[in-house]
Amino acid sequence: MRLRRKAADAVADGSTIDTSEEGAETEAPRGPYDADDVPDDGVDRVDLGSLLIAPVADRELRMQVDEASGEVKAVLLANDEGAVELRAFAAPRNGDLWSEIRPQIAADTARRGGTATEREGAYGTELVCEVRVARADGTTGVQTSRVVGINGPRWLLRATYLGEPARSPEDAGEWEDAVARLAVRRGNHAMPVGEQLPLSLPEGARPKAAPES
Repeated sequence: MRLRRKAADAVADGSTIDTSEEGAETEAPRGPYDADDVPDDGVDRVDLGSLLIAPVADRELRMQVDEASGEVKAVLLANDEGAVELRAFAAPRNGDLWSEIRPQIAADTARRGGTATEREGAYGTELVCEVRVARADGTTGVQTSRVVGINGPRWLLRATYLGEPARSPEDAGEWEDAVARLAVRRGNHAMPVGEQLPLSLPEGARPKAAPES
C-alpha cells in the first residue's frame, strides 16, 4: 500500500498551499472579504453600504430598521430554522477588536441573567450565549445565540447566529458559508474604534423589516 503525505502550510493572506505529491495548489483565501479584495467569483452581491451580501437560496434577506429614524441597524439572513445577524464595526488597523469586546458581550449576557460560554470555531474563539426568555404563551424558554467575531483590515464583522445555527454549530456549514462569501466595505474616512459601519438600502428597495433581536 502506498502512503501519500499531504500537508498545508498557512500563508500570510490566509490561503493555504497544498504540498501533496500531485503538485502544489494555492486555494483562494476564505472570506469574509474586504471590499477591495473580493474575488472574481461571478457572484452578484447585494450592496448594502458597509456590507456586500451574496444571495443564498432558501434564505431571506431582511433588514433590522429603527422605526423612528428609518436607519438600518443590522442585516439578517433567515429561514424557518434560524438566522444570522450581521453588523460591521470600525477597528484598529492592526488590532484585535474581537478579543476586546468579547468580554463585554459576556458581561452583558450575565447582567441579563444568562450565561456565555467560549468555544473554538472556524475563526477562533466564539461565544455561545443562553438567556431565559418569556414565550407568548406565558412559559419560559432559553434563547441561544452564537456570536462570532472576525477581524478584518480596519473592520470587525460580528455574525450572531440564532436558532438551529446557534444550537447546532456542527450542522451550520451552509450558514457559515454564507458569511464567508460576504464582503465588508470599511471606507477611508476616520471613525471611532467600535462604531458601527453604516448600512444602506439599495435604491428603490422596500425591505421586510426584522424585529430587534
